[in-house]
This record gives sequence, C-alpha cells and structure tokens, in this order.
Amino acid sequence: MTSTALPDTAPQTAAGKVLWHFTMSLDGFVAGPNHAMDWMGGITNRRPDITQEYTSTTGAILGGRDGFEAFPDADSTYDGTWQAPVFILTHHPEDAPPTPNTVFLNCGVAEAIRIGLEAADGKNLEILSASIGRQALALGLIDDIDLHIAPVLLGDGIRLFDNPGGSPVRLQLINGDHPTAEINVRYRPLTGD
Repeated sequence: MTSTALPDTAPQTAAGKVLWHFTMSLDGFVAGPNHAMDWMGGITNRRPDITQEYTSTTGAILGGRDGFEAFPDADSTYDGTWQAPVFILTHHPEDAPPTPNTVFLNCGVAEAIRIGLEAADGKNLEILSASIGRQALALGLIDDIDLHIAPVLLGDGIRLFDNPGGSPVRLQLINGDHPTAEINVRYRPLTGD
C-alpha cells in the first residue's frame, strides 16, 4: 500500500492578501474561555522558521476588542519580534487604552479591512479575530484561511467559525493535489503532564 503525506503549505508570501490566521485546537477553538491562550504553551511547529515567515510577510493585523482586552500587547506579537500597525475594531474607541502601534476603529468590517490593507503597504493583513474573520468571509474578503492545528482538545472557548443556523462554507485545499480532499490526522492522548 502506497501512502503519500500531505505536503506542508508553501511558505507565506507578502502579496497584499487578507489572511484569517490562527493556531486552532483540534476541536476548533482559537482561544479558551475569556480568550485564554495559555493552552498554546509547549506546542511546537515543525517549521522552525515559521515566525520569521509571518513577521516578514505581515504588514498589519486586524483584531477585535475582546481579544485586545485579553491580550493588550498585540502590537508586539510574534514573540515581540514584529512591530507594525494593529487595528482593533470596536464600537467604543473612546475608552480604549492608548498603545504605541494600535489604532482603534469604529467602522464596518469592509472599511477596517481597506484601512488595514492600505497600512500593510503591499504585505498581508492578518485577521486575528473569529468574529471579524467570519464577517469578512461572508463579505467575500478573505483570500486565505491559514490554520495551524494544535494537538489539544479545549472543549470550550472561542470557536474559529461559529455560525449556528448558517450554511456550510466550502473551502479549497491549497496544498496537495486534490482541492476537496479531507485531511487525516491521528493523535494519541498523552498521560500525565
């Protein structure tokens, strides 16, 4: 029996794209309850240069207020190695705390993406918000969904795509030779810490 492994995605390029980008638990959560991110501790990526890949191709980030409140130093993300504009979409920019590279926007998602892409100056705009990403997807404004699936089951928290009663959104697999193929993963529960 011949087995072929699904190739990893090609490295990201700075192409002025709108990326919905997250590390996600196997059960579909991008953050734990209250936007907790401590579950990511100890998770490694098989591409050691992946942080450099994203810091060199990302020109700006667009996030939401709830995530910002949970992670207020968002303008120095990627382990503090990335410094560029961060835009936070909020209905109440007047009570937002000032931070060096963060701009608080009170507008629609399409306008926020336009502003973010302009600031990205030819590089990619990363959307780091489940809600904003879902809205941008509905508006046809997402170029790529870039996910890193972590070997953990959270069971609760912020889902990547939470759309009760909505229609399925079909996707095309970019890496691999069959664009509608499912991806098979196999994990084993760890015992102890």
